[in-house]
Amino acid sequence: MNATSTTLPAALEWKLPARGQVGMYVLIGAESAIFTIFVVAYLFYVGKSLSGPMPSEVLSPPILYTVCLLSSSLTIHFAARSLRAGKVQSFAAWWLLTIMLGAIFLYGTASEWHRLIYKEGLTIATNLFGTTYYSLVGLHGFHVIVGLFALSTVLAFTIFGAVKQEHAERVDVLSLYWHFVDAVWIVVFTVVYVIGR
Repeated sequence: MNATSTTLPAALEWKLPARGQVGMYVLIGAESAIFTIFVVAYLFYVGKSLSGPMPSEVLSPPILYTVCLLSSSLTIHFAARSLRAGKVQSFAAWWLLTIMLGAIFLYGTASEWHRLIYKEGLTIATNLFGTTYYSLVGLHGFHVIVGLFALSTVLAFTIFGAVKQEHAERVDVLSLYWHFVDAVWIVVFTVVYVIGR
């Protein structure tokens, strides 16, 4: 058999990844570098504040809100799988649930900040802990807001009938971003509420 006429089975053929996925992976890589800088800064300065309040005095782990955010990775996975199967209504329901879980998490962050600022007197200017805490958690919160805006835009298009099965690849790209936001929260939660306390 001639070597040039040998063909690979379809399962072994290599094809270029989609441009959207490559772009999202590049974005995630860049964002990961930014988060790494903020995490290192938080860990470097933890315990070095000369005045209170200190993390152990004012922070309590937001377990319920964390469960909501991490659960949203499952719901967005089910949403994307539904769209790939052509089940647009099921996709819309899972997608809406993802948005709701993300919004609940964001509400939890806002509630914690309200308590810290108005009851505990911790602001971004109070001490090193306040500066690094609000910077790190705020950076994550900003990414959640961006994600919720993007998810809500897709939901609006879905409601008006513009999202079809052929858009599944684009939904997968947005899902990658949301999974990244959830994965980053695991790191932030561990650093702020476990190691940093």
